Amino acid sequence: MPSVKNAKLAWDELNQAIEGCRRCPRLVKHCQTVAAVKRAAYVEEAYWGKPVPNFGSAGAKVLIVGLAPGAHGANRTGRMFTGDRSGEWLFRALHRAGLAKLPSYQNTGDGQQLIDCAITAVCHCAPPANKPRPEEITNCQAFLERTWSLTRPQVVLTLGQIAWSQTFQFAKRNQWWQGPIPRFGHGAAVRLRNNQLAEKQQPAKHATTWVVGSFHPSQQNTFTGRLTEKMLDSVLAEVCKLKKNQ
Repeated sequence: MPSVKNAKLAWDELNQAIEGCRRCPRLVKHCQTVAAVKRAAYVEEAYWGKPVPNFGSAGAKVLIVGLAPGAHGANRTGRMFTGDRSGEWLFRALHRAGLAKLPSYQNTGDGQQLIDCAITAVCHCAPPANKPRPEEITNCQAFLERTWSLTRPQVVLTLGQIAWSQTFQFAKRNQWWQGPIPRFGHGAAVRLRNNQLAEKQQPAKHATTWVVGSFHPSQQNTFTGRLTEKMLDSVLAEVCKLKKNQ
């Protein structure tokens, strides 16, 4: 296993690679356009306007996989799930579950810290209409693999069906899952087998990894009642239980 110092260096290098990525011209243009035009409420703020890095640290036992940064949320603040209603819901729930230091956030300098947890995304750039194209998701797959390799999670919480599907596609490429992708559902939990990470010469830290599904805390779900705080708390309680029992 790499030392803590080397793991931090590798994590920082990964985030730098994410921030510097320009593989998807459509997304690069969209992020920059949103950052230039801005929303009226944030007109005095400097937008991040580029790919958003992972939040957390190497070695986290819980890895949360979202879809993509919000145009006026993470694309503005530069931190996953920071700056929009989805983040408000997620960080409150993570705090209640003991996975985040603070129940809310303001910006990247607010002192928020994740506890044995990291947040990544299927797509690291804010896409138009919040819908990345398949080839744009493909362009980010290497970042997900490197993130997984550095965290070596016991539990992966996928926010939404696309994150669930991409997580299992990744597992299939690494031969940790065979057959059809399991059906997504809120609270669905599936255990991956033979979790041998990219560094094949080293034994995996954990023999198995659980993948847990949750509806995404988007306004579309929270405003309609499809996802309630009680439902999100229940899923995170299961995540913490699985982490503890590994």
